[in-house]
Amino acid sequence: MDSCSGKPGTDLQATPHSTAFKRCITTLAKMLERARTRQLLAQMDERQLSDSGISHGERAAELHKPFWR
Repeated sequence: MDSCSGKPGTDLQATPHSTAFKRCITTLAKMLERARTRQLLAQMDERQLSDSGISHGERAAELHKPFWR
């Protein structure tokens, strides 16, 4: 019985399916963040790269990675 609603069968316990779903959502969020960050990196000009301490080679290596890495 759920302690909040008092209704049977509405427990919010983690099941293997809900845990796997949470991992999938977390992984998807990380992939999207990587893609967004790399898009911003691609738009940086020479001065911004220099200010960030990123070389052209480091930028190129990062931009060539797939979004899931």
